[in-house]
Amino acid sequence: MTFAATDPRSTPAAPLSAAANAASAVPRVRDLRLDFFRGIAMFIILISHTPGNFLTLWIPARWGFSDATEIFVFCSGMASAIAFGSTFDRAGWLMGAARVVFRVWQVYWAHVGLFFATLALTVYLTEIDIDGRNYWGQLNLWMMFVESDQWDNSNILLSFMTLRYVPNYFDILPMYMIVLLMMPLVMALSRVHLGLVTAFVIGVWIMGQTAFLKHHGLEQWHFEFPAEPWSDRPWFFNPFGWQLVFFTGFALMRGWIPKPPVNTALVTGAAVLVIANIPLSNIGVREMGLSWATDWRVAHSALIDKSDFGVLRYVHFLALAYLAWVAAGDKGARLLAHGSGISSQVWQRCLAIILKVGQQSLAVFVVSMFTARLMGFAMDLLGRDVSTTLLVNIAGGCVLVAVAYGAGWFKSQPWRRTPN
Repeated sequence: MTFAATDPRSTPAAPLSAAANAASAVPRVRDLRLDFFRGIAMFIILISHTPGNFLTLWIPARWGFSDATEIFVFCSGMASAIAFGSTFDRAGWLMGAARVVFRVWQVYWAHVGLFFATLALTVYLTEIDIDGRNYWGQLNLWMMFVESDQWDNSNILLSFMTLRYVPNYFDILPMYMIVLLMMPLVMALSRVHLGLVTAFVIGVWIMGQTAFLKHHGLEQWHFEFPAEPWSDRPWFFNPFGWQLVFFTGFALMRGWIPKPPVNTALVTGAAVLVIANIPLSNIGVREMGLSWATDWRVAHSALIDKSDFGVLRYVHFLALAYLAWVAAGDKGARLLAHGSGISSQVWQRCLAIILKVGQQSLAVFVVSMFTARLMGFAMDLLGRDVSTTLLVNIAGGCVLVAVAYGAGWFKSQPWRRTPN
């Protein structure tokens, strides 16, 4: 990833001021692709976090190295460039950094609320005692209930509140917070030279390749956070690795990386890469029974490691993202159905729902993680035949849609409108 050497700040001050005034006068048109693919990712994340959900076996992640997490982080980088980048440009670095910190504060309390709400839910479900199932045990939350001479509940709670204890199920928001906190530094470096941004992002990513560095005897150089004080387990999502895909989306939206051209050679190359990846994917190992693929994945695990965001995950995601970008058309033009037929009207309504879910991704994500546990419980009660599983998934999807529209309604602050 190399950022373009040109920087719009090198132009004279007067044209910049005029451009800023013009931009403020013209409503900003949001790229449909951003909200569309982030909305799709929200539904996939719900499915993948539901225990015993057979649909998880066929989500896009099973066909390649990358998955919905890359979509979420990449699109979050693009959205951050719109939301926060403009603040840095308009109000200066200090105010931009302040807005980032405020967003981290919001995400932090969303993380805390999600944890305690899910903890309360799993304790309640365990007390119902469905065939002796321990729902908080399924999330590996034993230390919250088992006291020892060294670790009592107060120490565990303090560790959680200070992000020194990050349970696996609750690890993506802490990663997102750390990546957001890197943004002011990236913006400061960009004011000096975009080459410094490239060096920083790639350098930090290399230092975040824990598995690769340890394999080559360079573990003293790796960056990672401990996930719990009583063991050596690190955060599952290493923010120093995952910031690469975040700032790739950020840089594309800022214009630091030029848009890739749409031509036959690139489309063919990306398609070949994605298709060639299938035999090495979960589908290749599980359905095709390719033993050599299993051996390859074991031998090259560091290159596809999800925790550190291995390089082949990045390459696969870029190829897939390029194909999706081309298929959707400029600013998502091909997503908009044309005509007045029933199928067109149905698609327009579905598109509106997906876009709304993508626009409210934080609220939807938090609720989806909670809802996924309820969905797993519902299937424990009702069974996991095909019809029941599909109905439970549809119900869970409806919850996400309701949350998205509800969050959008509250954000619109309807109480400020002057009554007619």
